[in-house]
Amino acid sequence: MENEIIFATAIMLLAGLLMGRLGKLAKLPNVTGYLIAGLLLGPAVFNIISQEMVDGFAVISDIALGFIAFSVGTGFSLNYFRRVGAAPIIIACFESFGAILLVSIILILLGFDMKLSIMLGAIAAATAPAQTIMVINQYKAKGSLTSMLLSVVAIDDATALIGFGFASTIVNAMGSTDMNLLLSILSPFYQLIISVIIGAAISLIMKFILRFFHKHSNRLCIIIFCILFCYWISETVGGSALLTCMTLGAFLVNIYDEVDDIVEVSETFTPPIYMIFFVISGAGFQISALASIGIIGILYVVLRVIGKMVGSWLGGVLTHQEAKINKYLGPTLMPQAGVALGLVVVAATAVPQYADQIRTIILCSTFIYSIIGPIAAKLALQKAGEIQIEQKNT
Repeated sequence: MENEIIFATAIMLLAGLLMGRLGKLAKLPNVTGYLIAGLLLGPAVFNIISQEMVDGFAVISDIALGFIAFSVGTGFSLNYFRRVGAAPIIIACFESFGAILLVSIILILLGFDMKLSIMLGAIAAATAPAQTIMVINQYKAKGSLTSMLLSVVAIDDATALIGFGFASTIVNAMGSTDMNLLLSILSPFYQLIISVIIGAAISLIMKFILRFFHKHSNRLCIIIFCILFCYWISETVGGSALLTCMTLGAFLVNIYDEVDDIVEVSETFTPPIYMIFFVISGAGFQISALASIGIIGILYVVLRVIGKMVGSWLGGVLTHQEAKINKYLGPTLMPQAGVALGLVVVAATAVPQYADQIRTIILCSTFIYSIIGPIAAKLALQKAGEIQIEQKNT
């Protein structure tokens, strides 16, 4: 098995590199090529990477998500928020709850079970920043839309977790007379608060340690330690690992003057991790599952996008944003992955009778969004005039 994992890792890196280049020639973001490479290597096509291997690479996914969350957090500068005000928070709330309400209400009105509809609506709030950040990095996007996007996705996980917590409370309360509603209501707030406390505390520790180490190799070890430790302790005490790692980056960018150097050092480590993460994501998808999502799956895919686009537009209008932010922010919020897949596990305990259906819908929609999302993000940023299309690097 060990040799098989080593071989699979080598093949994933090679296939990801080649498909990323082919995607680039087709003017597609690299992440789209990585996902297609995974689909081809996985059980759905050539089965070079078995389902057992996909499950075995879960730790790589955790590491990648931790670094992605940390990267998002480093864009959470207070100087930026002093400049733009509360707009990102308002927009994040509107786009998250726009997706929750539209998915839930329309599915209920069309006659689907209320518990199932509310759970799918709650999961719809989550946005995965990974694909969008890959597009931003690949094309060196810069401008007001890019800044707003990074701020919104940084807040999105918090709003999604709170929204899901309240939705779970409603579902659990249906037909239950002995449930402790107070604890259920407080649960998402506990998760939010404990995650922020852990991330903030470790950022102080990280700042202290960095004072004694200046070589890039040493600093890289410190970065990896702090992110992995954040992830582990948050999972251990019932926090949100992604929110904790995000908080680590957010606090560090505001208390440490050399944070740009830290981001640069971390970016020397992450490219192969991100590549394997996305290839594994593609390999874990079963094409045969597409046929089983039915009308409710199609509705979920469409309604979630509409909810986020309308919500982000409305939030932008209310906060008096530039026209390009109102128009193009919505399409960049399409991807769905880590947090949503985590919420599937929680939803399965709340509505076990719908566990398989929810899992299939979210897995299928995640892959659809993963293919379409980066393309939509690239086009939106291009229309907004914030990306450089010509890339000479090999």
